Amino acid sequence: MMFSRTRSGSFMALLFLALACATASAQNYPTKPIRLILPFPPGAPSDLVGRLVGQKLSEQLGESVIPDNRPGAGGNIALAAVAKSAPDGYTLTVSTPGIALSPSLYKTLQYDPLKDLVPVARLVTVENVMLLHPSVPAKTLKEFIALARAKPGTLNYGSGGPGTTNHLANELLKYLEKIDIVHVPYKGATVATVALIGGEIDEVIVSVASALSLINTGKVRPLVVLSENRLATLPNVPTTKEAGFPKFQMSIWYGMFAPAGTPRDIIMKLNREVLKGMEGREAREKMAAGGMDPWPGSPEQLDALVRSETARYAVIIKAAGIPKE
Repeated sequence: MMFSRTRSGSFMALLFLALACATASAQNYPTKPIRLILPFPPGAPSDLVGRLVGQKLSEQLGESVIPDNRPGAGGNIALAAVAKSAPDGYTLTVSTPGIALSPSLYKTLQYDPLKDLVPVARLVTVENVMLLHPSVPAKTLKEFIALARAKPGTLNYGSGGPGTTNHLANELLKYLEKIDIVHVPYKGATVATVALIGGEIDEVIVSVASALSLINTGKVRPLVVLSENRLATLPNVPTTKEAGFPKFQMSIWYGMFAPAGTPRDIIMKLNREVLKGMEGREAREKMAAGGMDPWPGSPEQLDALVRSETARYAVIIKAAGIPKE
Protein backbone atom coordinates (compact mmCIF):
# COMPACT_ATOMS: atom_id res chain seq x y z
CA MET A 1 0.00 0.00 0.00
CA MET A 2 2.80 2.35 0.89
CA PHE A 3 4.47 1.55 -2.44
CA SER A 4 1.27 2.42 -4.31
CA ARG A 5 0.92 5.74 -2.48
CA THR A 6 4.53 6.58 -3.18
CA ARG A 7 4.15 5.90 -6.87
CA SER A 8 0.93 7.90 -6.95
CA GLY A 9 2.57 10.79 -5.17
CA SER A 10 5.54 10.70 -7.52
CA PHE A 11 3.24 10.70 -10.54
CA MET A 12 1.30 13.71 -9.26
CA ALA A 13 4.53 15.56 -8.55
CA LEU A 14 5.80 14.89 -12.07
CA LEU A 15 2.44 15.95 -13.56
CA PHE A 16 2.48 19.18 -11.54
CA LEU A 17 6.08 19.84 -12.64
CA ALA A 18 5.17 19.24 -16.31
CA LEU A 19 2.22 21.63 -16.10
CA ALA A 20 4.33 24.23 -14.35
CA CYS A 21 7.03 23.96 -17.01
CA ALA A 22 4.46 24.27 -19.78
CA THR A 23 3.01 27.41 -18.23
CA ALA A 24 6.49 28.84 -17.75
CA SER A 25 7.42 28.13 -21.37
CA ALA A 26 4.66 30.41 -22.64
CA GLN A 27 5.30 33.08 -20.00
CA ASN A 28 9.01 33.28 -20.82
CA TYR A 29 8.68 32.82 -24.58
CA PRO A 30 10.38 34.22 -26.56
CA THR A 31 13.86 34.67 -25.19
CA LYS A 32 15.68 34.91 -28.52
CA PRO A 33 14.97 35.96 -32.14
CA ILE A 34 12.31 34.06 -34.12
CA ARG A 35 13.04 32.93 -37.66
CA LEU A 36 10.18 33.39 -40.13
CA ILE A 37 10.86 31.26 -43.23
CA LEU A 38 8.99 32.64 -46.24
CA PRO A 39 8.25 30.38 -49.24
CA PHE A 40 8.45 32.98 -52.02
CA PRO A 41 10.86 35.74 -53.12
CA PRO A 42 10.88 39.26 -51.62
CA GLY A 43 7.97 41.30 -52.93
CA ALA A 44 5.63 38.35 -53.43
CA PRO A 45 2.25 38.62 -51.63
CA SER A 46 3.17 35.93 -49.08
CA ASP A 47 6.41 37.82 -48.42
CA LEU A 48 4.49 41.04 -47.80
CA VAL A 49 2.05 39.28 -45.46
CA GLY A 50 4.85 37.54 -43.61
CA ARG A 51 6.91 40.67 -43.12
CA LEU A 52 3.90 42.65 -41.92
CA VAL A 53 2.89 39.98 -39.40
CA GLY A 54 6.53 39.49 -38.39
CA GLN A 55 6.97 43.19 -37.72
CA LYS A 56 3.91 43.27 -35.46
CA LEU A 57 5.01 40.13 -33.62
CA SER A 58 8.43 41.65 -33.03
CA GLU A 59 6.91 44.84 -31.61
CA GLN A 60 4.58 42.93 -29.27
CA LEU A 61 6.88 40.12 -28.14
CA GLY A 62 9.98 42.27 -27.71
CA GLU A 63 12.20 39.98 -29.80
CA SER A 64 13.30 40.21 -33.41
CA VAL A 65 11.37 38.25 -36.03
CA ILE A 66 13.83 37.64 -38.87
CA PRO A 67 12.44 37.00 -42.38
CA ASP A 68 14.24 34.22 -44.26
CA ASN A 69 13.18 33.81 -47.90
CA ARG A 70 13.47 30.22 -49.21
CA PRO A 71 11.72 30.23 -52.62
CA GLY A 72 11.38 27.22 -54.88
CA ALA A 73 9.30 24.11 -55.62
CA GLY A 74 6.00 25.91 -55.19
CA GLY A 75 6.88 26.91 -51.64
CA ASN A 76 7.79 23.38 -50.56
CA ILE A 77 11.46 24.11 -49.88
CA ALA A 78 10.46 26.55 -47.14
CA LEU A 79 7.71 24.35 -45.73
CA ALA A 80 10.03 21.33 -45.56
CA ALA A 81 12.66 23.42 -43.76
CA VAL A 82 10.14 24.45 -41.12
CA ALA A 83 8.78 20.91 -40.77
CA LYS A 84 12.31 19.69 -39.96
CA SER A 85 13.07 22.47 -37.47
CA ALA A 86 12.99 22.19 -33.70
CA PRO A 87 9.40 22.47 -32.39
CA ASP A 88 10.18 25.25 -29.92
CA GLY A 89 8.36 28.26 -31.38
CA TYR A 90 11.48 29.82 -32.87
CA THR A 91 10.84 28.76 -36.46
CA LEU A 92 7.62 29.76 -38.23
CA THR A 93 6.34 30.14 -41.78
CA VAL A 94 3.53 31.78 -43.73
CA SER A 95 1.98 29.57 -46.39
CA THR A 96 -0.39 30.05 -49.31
CA PRO A 97 -2.89 27.42 -50.55
CA GLY A 98 0.24 25.69 -51.86
CA ILE A 99 0.26 23.64 -48.66
CA ALA A 100 -3.09 22.16 -49.74
CA LEU A 101 -2.18 21.88 -53.42
CA SER A 102 1.17 20.15 -53.10
CA PRO A 103 -0.04 16.65 -52.14
CA SER A 104 -1.90 16.46 -55.47
CA LEU A 105 0.79 18.16 -57.58
CA TYR A 106 4.01 16.47 -56.45
CA LYS A 107 4.92 12.79 -56.45
CA THR A 108 7.17 13.16 -53.43
CA LEU A 109 7.34 15.79 -50.71
CA GLN A 110 10.02 16.14 -48.06
CA TYR A 111 7.32 16.61 -45.42
CA ASP A 112 3.68 15.75 -44.71
CA PRO A 113 1.61 18.95 -44.71
CA LEU A 114 -0.99 17.53 -42.32
CA LYS A 115 1.39 15.77 -39.92
CA ASP A 116 4.64 17.72 -39.88
CA LEU A 117 3.26 21.27 -39.54
CA VAL A 118 0.84 22.68 -37.00
CA PRO A 119 -1.45 25.68 -37.69
CA VAL A 120 -0.86 28.86 -35.72
CA ALA A 121 -3.22 31.46 -37.19
CA ARG A 122 -5.34 32.17 -40.22
CA LEU A 123 -4.23 35.53 -41.57
CA VAL A 124 -5.66 37.14 -44.71
CA THR A 125 -7.27 36.41 -48.06
CA VAL A 126 -6.74 37.88 -51.50
CA GLU A 127 -9.96 37.68 -53.49
CA ASN A 128 -10.20 36.84 -57.18
CA VAL A 129 -12.29 38.33 -59.97
CA MET A 130 -13.26 36.79 -63.31
CA LEU A 131 -12.44 39.08 -66.25
CA LEU A 132 -13.48 38.97 -69.91
CA HIS A 133 -12.10 40.71 -72.95
CA PRO A 134 -14.70 43.32 -74.04
CA SER A 135 -15.19 41.48 -77.35
CA VAL A 136 -16.70 38.42 -75.61
CA PRO A 137 -20.52 38.72 -75.92
CA ALA A 138 -21.37 37.80 -72.33
CA LYS A 139 -22.43 40.27 -69.65
CA THR A 140 -23.00 37.73 -66.85
CA LEU A 141 -21.50 34.45 -65.69
CA LYS A 142 -24.66 32.65 -66.76
CA GLU A 143 -24.31 34.06 -70.28
CA PHE A 144 -20.62 33.07 -70.39
CA ILE A 145 -21.44 29.49 -69.42
CA ALA A 146 -24.25 29.37 -71.99
CA LEU A 147 -21.85 30.64 -74.66
CA ALA A 148 -19.30 27.97 -73.71
CA ARG A 149 -21.96 25.27 -73.96
CA ALA A 150 -23.14 26.53 -77.34
CA LYS A 151 -19.59 26.62 -78.75
CA PRO A 152 -17.51 23.99 -76.89
CA GLY A 153 -13.75 24.38 -77.27
CA THR A 154 -14.07 27.84 -78.78
CA LEU A 155 -13.57 30.04 -75.71
CA ASN A 156 -10.23 30.03 -73.90
CA TYR A 157 -8.75 31.30 -70.67
CA GLY A 158 -5.28 32.23 -69.48
CA SER A 159 -3.43 31.38 -66.29
CA GLY A 160 -0.07 31.77 -64.59
CA GLY A 161 0.68 28.12 -65.38
CA PRO A 162 -0.54 24.64 -64.44
CA GLY A 163 -1.49 24.27 -60.80
CA THR A 164 -1.84 27.99 -60.07
CA THR A 165 -5.04 29.18 -58.45
CA ASN A 166 -6.09 31.09 -61.59
CA HIS A 167 -5.74 27.82 -63.50
CA LEU A 168 -7.59 25.73 -60.93
CA ALA A 169 -10.39 28.28 -60.54
CA ASN A 170 -11.31 27.85 -64.19
CA GLU A 171 -10.93 24.09 -63.93
CA LEU A 172 -13.35 24.22 -61.00
CA LEU A 173 -15.86 26.04 -63.21
CA LYS A 174 -15.36 23.46 -65.97
CA TYR A 175 -15.84 20.63 -63.48
CA LEU A 176 -18.98 22.11 -61.91
CA GLU A 177 -20.71 23.17 -65.13
CA LYS A 178 -19.35 20.53 -67.51
CA ILE A 179 -18.17 23.07 -70.08
CA ASP A 180 -15.23 22.98 -72.48
CA ILE A 181 -13.02 26.07 -72.41
CA VAL A 182 -9.37 25.83 -73.45
CA HIS A 183 -6.49 26.48 -71.06
CA VAL A 184 -3.68 28.77 -72.31
CA PRO A 185 -0.83 28.82 -69.75
CA TYR A 186 1.54 31.78 -69.44
CA LYS A 187 4.62 32.48 -67.34
CA GLY A 188 2.73 34.25 -64.61
CA ALA A 189 -0.73 35.71 -64.03
CA THR A 190 0.50 39.18 -65.01
CA VAL A 191 1.51 37.93 -68.45
CA ALA A 192 -1.86 36.23 -68.84
CA THR A 193 -3.61 39.50 -67.95
CA VAL A 194 -1.61 41.37 -70.57
CA ALA A 195 -2.65 38.71 -73.08
CA LEU A 196 -6.29 39.29 -72.13
CA ILE A 197 -5.98 43.04 -72.71
CA GLY A 198 -4.44 42.34 -76.11
CA GLY A 199 -7.26 40.00 -77.10
CA GLU A 200 -5.11 36.86 -77.23
CA ILE A 201 -7.43 35.12 -74.78
CA ASP A 202 -11.08 35.51 -73.79
CA GLU A 203 -10.99 35.22 -70.01
CA VAL A 204 -8.75 35.18 -66.95
CA ILE A 205 -9.23 34.95 -63.19
CA VAL A 206 -6.82 37.13 -61.18
CA SER A 207 -6.59 38.94 -57.87
CA VAL A 208 -8.83 41.94 -57.46
CA ALA A 209 -5.86 44.13 -56.52
CA SER A 210 -4.13 43.48 -59.85
CA ALA A 211 -7.34 44.01 -61.84
CA LEU A 212 -8.77 47.20 -60.36
CA SER A 213 -7.07 49.71 -62.65
CA LEU A 214 -7.94 47.64 -65.74
CA ILE A 215 -11.57 47.44 -64.68
CA ASN A 216 -11.79 51.15 -63.91
CA THR A 217 -10.37 52.08 -67.31
CA GLY A 218 -12.71 49.71 -69.16
CA LYS A 219 -9.95 47.53 -70.60
CA VAL A 220 -11.60 44.39 -69.24
CA ARG A 221 -15.11 43.40 -68.14
CA PRO A 222 -15.56 41.94 -64.65
CA LEU A 223 -18.20 39.20 -64.40
CA VAL A 224 -18.06 37.98 -60.79
CA VAL A 225 -15.90 37.97 -57.70
CA LEU A 226 -15.09 34.47 -56.43
CA SER A 227 -15.67 35.41 -52.79
CA GLU A 228 -18.38 34.82 -50.21
CA ASN A 229 -19.41 38.48 -50.06
CA ARG A 230 -19.26 41.54 -52.31
CA LEU A 231 -16.11 43.59 -52.07
CA ALA A 232 -15.89 47.25 -51.12
CA THR A 233 -13.44 47.80 -53.98
CA LEU A 234 -15.89 46.34 -56.54
CA PRO A 235 -19.32 47.04 -55.06
CA ASN A 236 -21.17 46.61 -58.37
CA VAL A 237 -19.68 43.23 -59.26
CA PRO A 238 -21.80 40.29 -58.00
CA THR A 239 -20.47 37.28 -56.17
CA THR A 240 -20.62 33.85 -57.79
CA LYS A 241 -23.36 32.95 -55.31
CA GLU A 242 -25.43 35.95 -56.40
CA ALA A 243 -24.85 34.92 -60.01
CA GLY A 244 -26.36 31.51 -59.25
CA PHE A 245 -23.16 29.45 -58.84
CA PRO A 246 -22.44 29.22 -55.08
CA LYS A 247 -19.85 26.42 -55.36
CA PHE A 248 -17.70 28.43 -57.75
CA GLN A 249 -15.54 30.18 -55.15
CA MET A 250 -11.77 30.38 -54.80
CA SER A 251 -9.69 32.74 -52.70
CA ILE A 252 -5.96 32.95 -52.12
CA TRP A 253 -5.50 32.62 -48.38
CA TYR A 254 -2.51 32.85 -46.08
CA GLY A 255 -1.83 31.14 -42.76
CA MET A 256 0.99 30.85 -40.24
CA PHE A 257 2.43 27.43 -39.33
CA ALA A 258 5.00 25.97 -36.94
CA PRO A 259 6.72 22.58 -36.72
CA ALA A 260 4.51 19.79 -35.35
CA GLY A 261 5.17 19.25 -31.66
CA THR A 262 5.46 22.94 -30.82
CA PRO A 263 3.96 23.36 -27.32
CA ARG A 264 0.28 24.25 -27.39
CA ASP A 265 0.70 27.18 -25.01
CA ILE A 266 3.28 28.75 -27.34
CA ILE A 267 0.99 28.21 -30.34
CA MET A 268 -1.86 29.95 -28.52
CA LYS A 269 0.38 32.83 -27.40
CA LEU A 270 1.52 33.33 -31.00
CA ASN A 271 -2.08 33.19 -32.19
CA ARG A 272 -3.18 35.86 -29.72
CA GLU A 273 -0.29 38.16 -30.63
CA VAL A 274 -0.74 37.68 -34.39
CA LEU A 275 -4.45 38.47 -34.22
CA LYS A 276 -3.80 41.45 -31.95
CA GLY A 277 -1.25 42.83 -34.41
CA MET A 278 -3.69 42.51 -37.32
CA GLU A 279 -6.30 44.58 -35.50
CA GLY A 280 -4.28 47.79 -35.59
CA ARG A 281 -5.08 50.58 -38.03
CA GLU A 282 -1.58 50.60 -39.54
CA ALA A 283 -1.68 46.87 -40.27
CA ARG A 284 -5.15 47.08 -41.80
CA GLU A 285 -4.15 49.99 -44.03
CA LYS A 286 -1.10 48.10 -45.28
CA MET A 287 -3.19 45.01 -45.94
CA ALA A 288 -5.77 47.04 -47.84
CA ALA A 289 -3.04 48.70 -49.91
CA GLY A 290 -1.82 45.21 -50.89
CA GLY A 291 -5.31 44.06 -51.86
CA MET A 292 -5.61 41.83 -48.81
CA ASP A 293 -8.65 41.28 -46.62
CA PRO A 294 -8.07 40.41 -42.95
CA TRP A 295 -9.31 36.90 -42.13
CA PRO A 296 -7.95 36.23 -38.65
CA GLY A 297 -8.67 32.83 -37.20
CA SER A 298 -7.72 30.19 -34.66
CA PRO A 299 -5.39 27.23 -35.17
CA GLU A 300 -8.47 25.01 -35.39
CA GLN A 301 -10.01 27.16 -38.13
CA LEU A 302 -6.78 27.09 -40.14
CA ASP A 303 -6.50 23.31 -39.67
CA ALA A 304 -10.06 22.81 -40.94
CA LEU A 305 -9.34 25.08 -43.90
CA VAL A 306 -6.19 23.19 -44.93
CA ARG A 307 -7.94 19.82 -44.70
CA SER A 308 -11.02 20.91 -46.66
CA GLU A 309 -8.93 22.68 -49.31
CA THR A 310 -6.62 19.67 -49.69
CA ALA A 311 -9.64 17.48 -50.44
CA ARG A 312 -11.23 20.04 -52.77
CA TYR A 313 -8.08 20.69 -54.79
CA ALA A 314 -7.48 16.96 -55.15
CA VAL A 315 -10.82 16.62 -56.94
CA ILE A 316 -10.17 19.62 -59.21
CA ILE A 317 -6.62 18.54 -60.10
CA LYS A 318 -7.76 15.01 -60.91
CA ALA A 319 -10.61 16.32 -63.08
CA ALA A 320 -8.19 18.63 -64.89
CA GLY A 321 -5.80 15.77 -65.57
CA ILE A 322 -2.79 17.62 -64.20
CA PRO A 323 0.09 15.13 -63.88
CA LYS A 324 2.20 15.05 -60.75
CA GLU A 325 5.71 16.43 -61.05
